[in-house]
Amino acid sequence: MAAEEAAPGPPPGDPLVVLSEVNKHFGELHVLQDINLTVHKGEVVVVLGPSGSGKSTLCRAINRLETIGSGTITIDGVPLPEEGKALAELRADVGMVFQSFNLFAHKTILENITLGPTKVRRKSTDEARTLAMELLTRVGVSDQADTYPAQLSGGQQQRVAIARALAMQPKVILFDEPTSALDPEMVNEVLDVMVSLARQGMTMVVVTHEMGFARKAADRVVFMDGGQIVEEGTPEDFFTNAKSARAKDFLSKILTH
Repeated sequence: MAAEEAAPGPPPGDPLVVLSEVNKHFGELHVLQDINLTVHKGEVVVVLGPSGSGKSTLCRAINRLETIGSGTITIDGVPLPEEGKALAELRADVGMVFQSFNLFAHKTILENITLGPTKVRRKSTDEARTLAMELLTRVGVSDQADTYPAQLSGGQQQRVAIARALAMQPKVILFDEPTSALDPEMVNEVLDVMVSLARQGMTMVVVTHEMGFARKAADRVVFMDGGQIVEEGTPEDFFTNAKSARAKDFLSKILTH
């Protein structure tokens, strides 16, 4: 089943995630170099690039899973806090879906999804359960609510992870290569959920190797190489008329297979 086509969403709104002159080093390695990027409300930004280009580090810096050396990151006008309660509160507004599903193995699917809303958002147990079941229905695994993660396929676990991120009612969701750990036949079931989210206006930053998703769902493609944003543009522009030699080389390698 091919990932369904996304209808063009509404035009993006105000700036939501703003990175300004962001730098990050791992020892001698300069993994993020003077990154300037603005993601608007309702926008889907897909980050592409070769392995080691800084894509995942960029994604993880947005909710401070990675600290930055210099520059600023703001979420809805609020600078990213250093630590403590303010950081926890801000992280509640920034959902994250990883390549490994990071579900709690000893909790049922329903418990995995209700934990954040009850502990962080202070929802009642009934409210959290109702919301969780709505979200599990939305991602197509409501019949698995009482099972444990190990009983689900990888594709089902990743759809649960998306539901868990949505349960916090975040302002933006970050996806760090969400399909790279999946068997090929499970990839589209996850991409379909993501395309649906994009169509419904969720603000998303997606690091992925899935070019089909980038073409269908992205409002903007950002191409990184060597820790820098080399170019960005609409999917149509990027895939048919890449301007930089590095992007053309990247596309020639991946689109010929």
